[in-house]
Amino acid sequence: MSAAGGAGPQAVLFDVDGTLVDTNYLHAVTWWEAFRQAGHAVPMPDIHRAVGMGGDRLIGHLLGDGRDRSRDEGISTAHKVLYAEYFPKLAALPGAADLLRAVDRAGRRSVLASSAGDEELTAMRAALDADDAIHAATSADDVDATKPAADLVEQALRRAETGADEAVFVGDTVWDMKACSRAGVVGVAVLSGGISREELLGAGAAAVYEGPADLLAKLGESPLFGRAV
Repeated sequence: MSAAGGAGPQAVLFDVDGTLVDTNYLHAVTWWEAFRQAGHAVPMPDIHRAVGMGGDRLIGHLLGDGRDRSRDEGISTAHKVLYAEYFPKLAALPGAADLLRAVDRAGRRSVLASSAGDEELTAMRAALDADDAIHAATSADDVDATKPAADLVEQALRRAETGADEAVFVGDTVWDMKACSRAGVVGVAVLSGGISREELLGAGAAAVYEGPADLLAKLGESPLFGRAV
């Protein structure tokens, strides 16, 4: 790998929910309520482990193929309405904006690759307040299939104008790691989304960090700066 700023990838692709912005448990609560309103008692730990998938996949993953699919849209809409109430309160994870700026200063292109829709991604970008360090972004609205499919990662590569072997993906869920693996991109994981180190390594993560601040502190020795993996 090589980059304008020295050894390392040309682009760093970032998941946003749970990776840069502290939202995973808000999603778990609002999906739980959306399911409850539709008459489904879905345990919150199960929902938490499904966060990171796009909503188009999450409902089927949790309710199964035998569900009444005609109610999927209503459940998804309820989640969006409930979650939107938190937009003004969203908070970036410690070190997230500084991490993006450090990657930018090093000559790497930072591209956001989120399973959220455009409206949710806009709210998270406002919470990050680091658009000056973001080269491009893509969301669930830009692809046919969300994580763990490779589509979002592949779209992010196109936005970064680079190949899979010249990029690293940073995420917080097993779905992130599976998606980047399917796209042929090295995956780096953070624990800030609440998923265990063992699960992330088992899903293919090349390295795992506590969160954005920990990754920032160890950036020079990380896969983002070309450390062999």
